[in-house]
Amino acid sequence: MTGDRADLLRGTLDMLILKTLSLQPLHGLGISRRIEQITDSVFQVQPGSLFPALHRLEQEGWIRGRWGESENKRRAKFYELTAAGRRRLGEEKRNWTQVVLAITKVMEAT
Repeated sequence: MTGDRADLLRGTLDMLILKTLSLQPLHGLGISRRIEQITDSVFQVQPGSLFPALHRLEQEGWIRGRWGESENKRRAKFYELTAAGRRRLGEEKRNWTQVVLAITKVMEAT
């Protein structure tokens, strides 16, 4: 991802990860692939952004990681949303809605 899209992603990456994990537990590569799939490749989360974000979210207690085996029989850390993470996702959704409404008002102003 380059330019403006990368800036938007940096500001919303936590929300995208939390939402993705609210659907099902996934390992890091699975999270990246799911975000890319849902956004029709608009967001392509690189490991250099994803893994520091996962570490930060885990430290905050919003996600929990557990080691397991991936679909290709490799050891992988699977992440799941915690109760605190669900609450945080709700806050992020409300904030995002407010931002989108405000930007829409500015863009539609005459």
